[in-house]
Amino acid sequence: MALSAKPYLQRITAQFGDDVDWDRHPYNVPSVRELESISFHPDVTFFIGENGAGKSTMLESIALALGFGIDGGSRNISLNTALEAAPLHQSLRLSKSFKTPRDRYFFRAESFHNVATRMDEIFGRTSASSDSLHARSHGEAFMAVLLEKFRGNGLYLLDEPEAALSPNRQLAALSAIHQLVRDDSQFIIATHSPILLSYPNAKILLFDGSGITEVAYEDTEHFAITRDFLNHYPRRLQQLLDIE
Repeated sequence: MALSAKPYLQRITAQFGDDVDWDRHPYNVPSVRELESISFHPDVTFFIGENGAGKSTMLESIALALGFGIDGGSRNISLNTALEAAPLHQSLRLSKSFKTPRDRYFFRAESFHNVATRMDEIFGRTSASSDSLHARSHGEAFMAVLLEKFRGNGLYLLDEPEAALSPNRQLAALSAIHQLVRDDSQFIIATHSPILLSYPNAKILLFDGSGITEVAYEDTEHFAITRDFLNHYPRRLQQLLDIE
């Protein structure tokens, strides 16, 4: 039986230098300050937490340590518009598999426009070209990347991919992720989506004021709050909006 190459990225370990200023971002964020190591699931690992908890900071730092540009894309697209604001990657040490992934991509929702523009420049396209990602909505563009650009046997880092996806498209994304996992791919995803978080047997890491802890899907606020609201939405609207 052949040895499995996954997880391509097995774990990260923090080695902070003496020059780290613990009073400045991102080192003053509890999930960073308390970081020792993170081990990754061979298939899917999720980072969750409130805004500012450090999940996207951690994901982008891992991406930088892997050689991606901070704006995202493949490793052939080097856009580091905010490199000076992302020093954490210098303190991360990576433990990898014996086998290098065939495909790699870092999707960052907030800077995907920059990546799409750069791809048009590389391939000599205009934003009006039918194969330009700018010719599609944000959600359509992400699904095109997921379905057409991800080739399998890959390591994929996704930062809030649900940002432009309808619930139906999130379900489609979940199915596409599963097909890629079956094709020897590994995902690390920062998300707020209870739909994406439902992926079976995934590792879910909660970033909060105590650091980073592993939680079960049904123990996440994403699951509990969504289920409670949908089951009792008239009452919850009364409470939230102070209406009769």
